Formats: sequence, C-alpha cells, structure tokens
Amino acid sequence: MTTQSEEKGTVSRTRVVLSQVIACIALDFLLVGLGMSISFVTMVVPEVLDAREGLSLNKKEASWFGSMAFLCQPLGSIFSGPLLDYFGRKKALFLVNIPHLVAWVLMYTAWNVPSLFIANALLGIGTGIMEAPSITYVGEISDPSIRGILTTLTNCFTSTGMFIAYLLGTVLTWRQAALVSLTVPIATMLLVLFVPETPIWLLSKGRQKEALRSLCCLRGWAEPEDVKEEFDQLVQYNDLIQQCVVCTRDGKLDVEPCCHNSHNVFKRMINKFRNVLFVKETMRPFALVMAYFFFYTLSGLSPVKPNMVNVCRALGMKYDPKNIVVAVGVVFIIMNILSAVIVKVIGKRKLVLFSLLATAFCSLALSVYARTNLPIELFSYEPSTFPNKGEILPVFLFMLLVSFSSLGIPWVLLSEVFPFRGRGLATGLAAALSYVIFFVAAKTNYNLEANFHISGAFFFYGIIGIIGTCYLYFFLPETESKTLVEIEAYYKGNQKIFADDFFINAFRKKNCLNTDVNKPMLVK
Repeated sequence: MTTQSEEKGTVSRTRVVLSQVIACIALDFLLVGLGMSISFVTMVVPEVLDAREGLSLNKKEASWFGSMAFLCQPLGSIFSGPLLDYFGRKKALFLVNIPHLVAWVLMYTAWNVPSLFIANALLGIGTGIMEAPSITYVGEISDPSIRGILTTLTNCFTSTGMFIAYLLGTVLTWRQAALVSLTVPIATMLLVLFVPETPIWLLSKGRQKEALRSLCCLRGWAEPEDVKEEFDQLVQYNDLIQQCVVCTRDGKLDVEPCCHNSHNVFKRMINKFRNVLFVKETMRPFALVMAYFFFYTLSGLSPVKPNMVNVCRALGMKYDPKNIVVAVGVVFIIMNILSAVIVKVIGKRKLVLFSLLATAFCSLALSVYARTNLPIELFSYEPSTFPNKGEILPVFLFMLLVSFSSLGIPWVLLSEVFPFRGRGLATGLAAALSYVIFFVAAKTNYNLEANFHISGAFFFYGIIGIIGTCYLYFFLPETESKTLVEIEAYYKGNQKIFADDFFINAFRKKNCLNTDVNKPMLVK
C-alpha cells in the first residue's frame, strides 16, 4: 500500500511544467498579437512618408503617427485593471482582443490620414488593455521554480510578433499585412476558451471547488491530495487579503463589524485607492518598476523603433534597412530565449543591471560613430539628407544595441511585484504610465535629432542608461525563485538600500550576524 508522499511523487516534474506551459498557449498567441501591433507602425512609416501615391504623411504627421499608439495605450491600460478584477483573468484574455479586431480591419481599409490615425490609436488602446491580463495571468498560474522562465519567455513571444510584423512588411504591402494580422486575435480568442482561470482569483470570489480544480490542472493534472499543501497556503493568503485593510491597520478586526465596504460606490473607490494602492507594499514596487521603465525606454532602442527603417538608412548601413529590421526581429527572439536561460543562472537583478549598462554603452558608441562619420545636416525624418555610403560598423553597433536591449525584463518584473489585493489596479496603472514614457521617448526623438543631431540623441540615451544602472544597483532586489507572498513581505519591510541580493543577505544577517535587517542599510 502506497503512502501519501509516494502518491504525490506520481505527478512527474515534466507533467507539472507541461501543464503550465499549455495553459500559457493562449497567452502566447495574445503576446504575438501584441508584438505585431506595437511594431506594425515601423513598416508603415517608410511607405507613407512623403509617398507619391496613395496615403501620404509629411514629417510632422509621421512623427505623430509613429508615437500615436503609445499615446493611446495608457487609455487602454486604465481600463485593463478593472476589467481584470471584475471579469477574471480568463475572460479578460478573451475580451482584450476586440479592439485589435476592429483596428486591423480599419487599418486594411484606411481611406485617408484620419482613418489611418484612428486605426493606429485602436491598436494602441488594444495593446494597453492587453497588458494587465497578459502580465498577471502567467504570474498567478506558475509555481516559483519556473515562474522566472515562463514570465521571461513572454518577451520571446512578443518579439516573435515583432518579427512577424517586420517580415510581413518585406513581402506584403502594409494593407495586406494588416489583413493577415487579423488572424492572430481570432486564434487567441478561440484558444482562451480552453485555458483555466487562475486559482487565486477564483478563491477571491469564493469559488473554492473551482479553484482547487484549476490548481490540480495547473500542477500536472494532479489529484486534490497532491496539491493540498499549496492550496491550503493559497486559502490562507486569500483569507488574509480579504480582511479589511483599514480594520487590520487600526486593530479593530475582531472588535466590531467592518462597515468600510458599506459606503457608496464613489467612497469605495476612494478607499480602494487609499488603502490598496497607496500603501507601502504597492507603492514601493510601483516606484521601482516605473523607474526601471523610464531608464529602459530611454536607453536607446525604444525611441527609434517607430522610425527604425529610416534610422538604419540615416546611419549609412550597408544592407537593405528592411532586411536589417527583419534581422532585428530574429535577434529579439534569440536574446529573449537566452534571457530565460540566463535568469535561472544569475537571477533577474544581475540580468537587469548588465543589459541596461551594455545598452547604454552601445548608444554611446553609436553616438561617437554618428559624430565622426555622418554629416551635421543629417536628419532621419528627411530622406534627402541620408548618406550614400554603406558601412558595416553601424550595422554591428546597432545589432549590439538590439541584443542587449532585448535582454531587459521590465514587463517580467511588473508581473510579480504587486500584492494580489491591488495587483489589477497597480498593474494597469503601471502599464499606462509606461506607455506615457514610451510616447514621450518616441515623440521627443524627433526633437532631439532636429536640435542635437542623431549623435546627440544617442549620447543622451547612453547617459540615461548609465544613470539608470547606478540607481537600480542600489534599489533593485532579487526576486528570482521567490514566491509572490515572499516578494510582498519584502516590500512591506523597511530595508530600502542595498547592493546585493536582498533575500540571501537578509537571511545571512539574521542568522549569522544577528543584526536587524529591517533597518535601512547598504549590504556590501
């Protein structure tokens, strides 16, 4: 007769991993569509910039068109959090595809400049709505041992979408490419029908039996007794987050009945912002993630993405810029896969620091090249100023910039740092602000180039990357292989400044040196 421990061993590790990978398939298709939407403009701009036939945009219109999606993405992100919390993760993954369905149809049929802008705006809104469900789902269904790999691989599928958009731009017209892109949200909506809801969301709605079935499915199609320990921990965590924040803080939880949820809708909303969003365990990771988004975005690659084809031409690269952009998509995929491997070896913290610093140095190298080899009148939004020479050095430097930038993982950090109580709201708001940063970066690239030459723009991006590396070195903790509960507990603590892995050093300090790890310190 087998014991309970032996029965637990019947669920192989392969089955556990496979069940979570399969559950992410619909999410992966969603991310492919997201990558296509954020990169499609890169292929449209060179075709419509001062075009002699069909739709045509002047330099200012092209600048706005390239950044329009980033401007509209915050609007989608604001609705993303409430949509996620109200409908659940699974239904949200289905509903967020609707704006892209409309956008791709409108992009294909665009008959004038306003309709083209509206289509791009809808792509931006749809992308913004997608962020919170896509980020949250993988974080909540995966166990800590493989969460780092699964969340990092989400970047790979986004990059695959970018590559597909770039590839379609070389073999099809942009209208035909838009029509092909329509198949992705349709496929995603069909696949979502077969994925499980996240156990913690089901528990938050009082649906314990469904939550248990979902957890069994996500842990290798196991039996309830095989996941009993993890399920009990989830139940305890859910009971904790269901308690009133105000009553818990004031020590009145067992003294008198809670009345804070009996206010009108407006007051409940105010209380949610004040007691769920504006608390230390939410605001600390929120500020840190937004700082990372700022430094990552302004370190070199993101600002030039909408105008990448013309930037490659302006730098005097040897090969066809459209082929270079396709190669960029391939490099993104390869480096995202590599980052998923690296993150298990060195952790998220060292990966972030290395990729940001290396990206900054690549931007500085491109700045030096542009200053010493390109004419001062060069302007990437003015094709008549492009040099005729074809050099291999800018290709090499730009590919290095792409490689190191694609190792960055801001969206991965966003998927795991917020407590469940405010996860939907905080994730949606963080995604919205990140797209504001993307918009500012893309829009100001035009102004930086116009006033300080392309070399001045890349020099500015390089300096921002170096400053960001220094900041994150002191404030970014290591979260790899830590449970969401452990990460939340860290941000509830008082330690703010360190220069190494917080969790390892905190344990070492507590058990070996008997020091108070809750005091702010610099860990050497």
